[in-house]
Amino acid sequence: MRSWLGWLLTCCAVLLAVPASADEIRPAIVELSEQEPGEWLLDWKLPIASADQAAGPVPALVIPESCAFIEGPVLRAAPLAQLGHGRLRCEGTLAEQRIGFAALPSGSDALLRVVPIGQASQTSRLTSDMPSVLIAAAPTTWSVALSYFAIGVEHILLGWDHLLFVIALVLLVRGGWSVVKAATAFTIAHSVTLVATTLGYAGLPQRPVEALIALSILFLAVELHALGQPDRTMSWTQRAPWLVALGFGLLHGFGFAGALSEIGLPTGEVPAALLAFNIGVEAGQLLVIAAVLCLRWLVLRWAPQAWPIALKLITYAIGTIASFWLFERLLT
Repeated sequence: MRSWLGWLLTCCAVLLAVPASADEIRPAIVELSEQEPGEWLLDWKLPIASADQAAGPVPALVIPESCAFIEGPVLRAAPLAQLGHGRLRCEGTLAEQRIGFAALPSGSDALLRVVPIGQASQTSRLTSDMPSVLIAAAPTTWSVALSYFAIGVEHILLGWDHLLFVIALVLLVRGGWSVVKAATAFTIAHSVTLVATTLGYAGLPQRPVEALIALSILFLAVELHALGQPDRTMSWTQRAPWLVALGFGLLHGFGFAGALSEIGLPTGEVPAALLAFNIGVEAGQLLVIAAVLCLRWLVLRWAPQAWPIALKLITYAIGTIASFWLFERLLT
């Protein structure tokens, strides 16, 4: 059992080195917006892994039965994305008509926005199990909240830079209450800047923010490394981890806001979408914290001799990844 846990932790440390890119969650985005009565623009953005995919065929779209293309659809390439555009003419209301994709790859998702003139926009989340949806006569707050809650959870679980920061913070903090206080401070701080930036009361350029986020992860990796050094005085991070979490949380909030601004908020349902997204981020964060604490407890309980080695491997993996991101974001 002890040998198995030791190998498990070593593999986890190695796997941390996998993400060479810290791109935020990049869902596919589809928007159908009414320009004048009966005429609609259909735009979509699909994440891609290579330039070859950008020149691929038009995805199999599902458009309302009362609509027909009068222009396009056409594709153009963008960095790590395929962009599409078309103009539709539609007869009558689009309520209860289907829109989306014929299929989505397993495990992928897309955000759909329908923006009619003079009415509230509606937002839906498409998945591989449900790649298209029926347009509602009017959006419901509950459907908006569910969509943005799921996006928030995915953002923290698939956004590697925020994920590594939370992992490093939990590994650095000793004791249950210290973890609770640090996590609470991080939550309060990034919630403040997320809301302030989204509502237009604050803001920072996205590229410097992303570089500083990478630097914050590197800072925690250095602090983790210092834990194993003999005769080293306690740093501010070890004495008051909640204070460090509070400061860096403000910075990470700008990163969350940048991702949310790219996705967009539904007209008329901004408070519900913003609250649901933030709750989703916190739910994802709590899942990560619980998983790290559980894994640390298991190893310290059944194979305590493996923990120092595993912690060192994880620390160097986090530091190496953060250093790569920092230089990448400073030089691009």
